[in-house]
Parts: sequence; C-alpha cells; structure tokens
Amino acid sequence: MILTKLSLHQYSIDLDRLLPVGKQRIDQRHGLVLTATMSSGSHERTEQVEIAPLSGIDIDGNPLTGFSQHSLSQTSKQLSEYLTQLHLQPADKLLDLADKTEQNAVAFGLSLLHAKLSGKLDGHSLKARTIPLIYRNQDEPLTVVAERVAALPENIHAVKVKVAQTSLEDEIKLIHQILAIRPDLKLRLDANRGFELQQAIEFIACIPLHAIEYIEEPCKQAVDNPTFYQAIAAPWALDESLNDPHYQFEMQAGLCAIIIKPMLLGSLDKLQSLQHLADEHGVRSILSSSLEASLGISDLSRLADIVTPGEIPGIDTLSAFSQDLLQSTGKAKCLQIDDLQQLLELG
Repeated sequence: MILTKLSLHQYSIDLDRLLPVGKQRIDQRHGLVLTATMSSGSHERTEQVEIAPLSGIDIDGNPLTGFSQHSLSQTSKQLSEYLTQLHLQPADKLLDLADKTEQNAVAFGLSLLHAKLSGKLDGHSLKARTIPLIYRNQDEPLTVVAERVAALPENIHAVKVKVAQTSLEDEIKLIHQILAIRPDLKLRLDANRGFELQQAIEFIACIPLHAIEYIEEPCKQAVDNPTFYQAIAAPWALDESLNDPHYQFEMQAGLCAIIIKPMLLGSLDKLQSLQHLADEHGVRSILSSSLEASLGISDLSRLADIVTPGEIPGIDTLSAFSQDLLQSTGKAKCLQIDDLQQLLELG
C-alpha cells in the first residue's frame, strides 16, 4: 500500500468564548490538517488527521507555557519535510517517521494517520462520551456558572472543574454551589499545578471528600503530591507531568489516574506503553483533548473507545468553537478542505 497523494493545510478558528490553557486563556485555535491517500491497484483510501500542538499566544500576548514543546510553525516545517520523504513510499514509513521525530504532535499525527489508513479506527462509535467541563470565565458571576450546572442532563454524574484559577474562597464557594445544585455529581478537579502544597491541602479540606473523584496536578511542585495525599487522603492524577520529555511512570502514594493528551504525549505506541505501565499498578488512564477542533475530537473519541473503553474521555471543549473542522457536530459552519490554507500538495 503506497502513499500516492499527500497534502498539508492550516486552519484558524475563532472561539465563541475563551478556553483555559492552565491559568492562561485563548480566543483562537490554530492547527494543521494532514491528508493522505493510500493506493494498491484499483483500491484507494483517503484519510485526514488534525495535528495541532497546544502552543502559541494567549489573549494577553504571552506565550502558552507548560504544554507543547514546539510551535505550529516548527510542526508545519517538519511535516512539510516529512511529506516529501513519504510520497510514493509504503504507508508503514509513517510509523518510521513517528518514531524518529522529537515533536510529539507530529508523532501522534503520523501514527494516528497510519491507524486510520489501516482501518484500525473503523467501526468504533462516534457517539459522544465526555465529562462536562465546568470553569468560570473571567469576571463571570458564580450565578452564571450555577445556571450551566443546573442545565446538565440528569444522566451526567461526573464533571471536570477547573480550580486554582481565582481565590480559594471563591473556588470553595463554587464547588459547594455545584454540589448544592447536583449533590450526585462526582468531581474531577483540575488544578493545573496551581496550588502551593498548603493551599492544596486547605482547599480540599473545605470540600466533601466523598464528592472528589480525583484532583489533577494539585501542587506546583509535583514532588509534593504524595505529601498532599498523606495530609488529606484525596486521590490525585497526573496531567502536565506527562508532557515532560523525561517523564517516566512511577507509582506514588495517592496516584489514581494519568490524564493522557495524545497530541502532547506522542505516538500511539508510546501511549499504549504508558497505559500498560499504569494498568500494572491499578492506575486509570483517561484520554483528554488538547483543545483540538472537531476533526481531532472525533478521532480522540474513537481512540478512547478502543484503548480506554471503560473510561469516559475528557473532550468537552467543542462548544467554545465557532466552526467545525471537516467533521460536523452541527455548528452553522463546517470548514472543508478548500476553506483552509494549503501549505503543500504532492501527487
């Protein structure tokens, strides 16, 4: 099976509301679409993947920190070089380059494209399974957040809540307000390394422990997380720590889950190796978005159905997008390939 046609396009989508990236906020999302056609005799198959490093500039003009190690321009440059190497080559060369690159978004995109061309994502449900994301927009009254919680369907029993964003007092009030409206909810709290150790302990001490499923990256210094658990017995999860190129899985007291953002982690092989290590220690693996557009989110949904069928992925970010990308979710405008900026075409 030979890669006979390859193209690379760039998209830019405005957001209807700000999205949090740690403590920063973005109002646009930029990324790439890689299209490949694989041919064998009269048989052809064409697939597309979204490759969108979580990097760039926030609404204040500051670089996004703590997520992707490479910029969109670096990603675009490497993919352009790789496409010339891939043209008229066997599809398995996608995996060779995925292993070779130091750019995790490129490694994920190439390995995902190989999986799609090979039919490995076929037949898996596109039915949305996600944990609703609750966060407070800048200067937004708590009552508006409460309205969003009250509007949640009754069959939703868990939510992800961004914390360590404002004052401890306001965030404790927010959590209690959520639970007053929906006492049945389990909370996946996401601190994005926003608390000092003592702050994290004080925060959790003011919240009903039974309502907490876990808290992601509670402490600014990851080495403090086991101490946090010893003090308050709240289970915690790793997220940003997985972005460190030197990260190696190590079981620690209180660690109950790893939140895997494939766009930031790398190839599918790397994802599954990490997942197997976590499984051996009884640690859950949960897939999460890197704020991809609808093409990337639909692939994450399928991927989660395959590799983590017992876990609901964290992919509730599309409501902030003003437009869909190739994969329609019902928005007024779904960008097609001709709407995007063409960077390269071969074949």
